[in-house]
Amino acid sequence: MFIDFSRIKVESGCGGSGCVSFRREKFVAKGGPDGGDGGKGGDIIAIGNENINTLIAYRFNKLFKSERGQHGQGSDKTGACGENRLLDLPLGTEIFDISEGKREKIGEVLSHGQKIFLAKGGNGGRGNTRFKSATNKAPRYAKPGGNGQILELELVLKLMADVGLVGFPNAGKSTLLSKVSSAHPKVADYEFTTLAPSLGVVQVSDFESFVMADIPGIIEGAHGGKGLGDQFLKHIQRTKILLFLIDIDSSDPFNDYQVLKKELHLYDPYLDKKPHLIALSKMDTIPEEEKDEFYNLLKNEFESKLHENIISISAVSGENLRELIIQLHQILAKLEKE
Repeated sequence: MFIDFSRIKVESGCGGSGCVSFRREKFVAKGGPDGGDGGKGGDIIAIGNENINTLIAYRFNKLFKSERGQHGQGSDKTGACGENRLLDLPLGTEIFDISEGKREKIGEVLSHGQKIFLAKGGNGGRGNTRFKSATNKAPRYAKPGGNGQILELELVLKLMADVGLVGFPNAGKSTLLSKVSSAHPKVADYEFTTLAPSLGVVQVSDFESFVMADIPGIIEGAHGGKGLGDQFLKHIQRTKILLFLIDIDSSDPFNDYQVLKKELHLYDPYLDKKPHLIALSKMDTIPEEEKDEFYNLLKNEFESKLHENIISISAVSGENLRELIIQLHQILAKLEKE
């Protein structure tokens, strides 16, 4: 199950208290103070993990605690530090502190092994040995351990992919992803088949590949939340390039593209400025004798009105899929150089 949002509570460990103790040895009537310090409480740390791509681990388990530090002991023994609690998060996760009604961004997980400290454990208290002085040779007090931190956090996952598929419901996005990668998204002949993003690795050659994300279908008004659009659009924000998939069977493919661009712009003004490619899907549904004429009419319209190039494809017949992969890879390679 794909989960891209969760609210959790974290609690770092309290520090151990310092110890009040005095040396007790044979033939030593009045031994000096020997109380050890308390151990530090464990921290709560987020760590990036490229092997997971969902927040499902945080769907039901909402409280995460680290260990408290152990108390100090006699003979100047320092208490053991509490063990840290590591939270494995998928790459692309944004972390917000929502404690006390605020919403402040703590950080975002962008690379494997990246660590973000969320809550610091309490410091260990000092033992009575620390308070010995020339005027107070037998201190009978020690400091208690510091409190840990308690935070309420919001986790928001935005998928990190090279190519994001954008299109209306039933435009053929899932079918395309299943044909060009080893991913197996649900495919059916009705709208909103895809209700959660899917990722697939597209192989360009033996040593080159890129990641493609199938985003659930966008409809007009998606930027305002219609059709859960605001939950889906966020996953496009971190993709490097966009692939607009326009259904050739639509009553107005040209207008479909303009509506999609408008929805992206209204959600995030930067989105419609991302490098992109436009593909006309389901070309296998057009009779062979009409295909060239139909494609050329749309090609001229896109070029003359928007100065955009298009490519015609069919995920069912495999038409131009290799050319599509090569063009996407070329755009990515250009971005890498820049």
